[in-house]
Amino acid sequence: MANLSILKNGKAKAIRLSTLEAICKALECQPGDVLEYQSDEDTQE
Repeated sequence: MANLSILKNGKAKAIRLSTLEAICKALECQPGDVLEYQSDEDTQE
């Protein structure tokens, strides 16, 4: 559950592929359905 808390709070710097796989299996979705790319420039503003 700690992984989900970190992801939910937006504090994750990275995600293990095994965690992403588990989330996608549980939600029956694809990675692009739950991930959004943000460049470093977007996060420094």
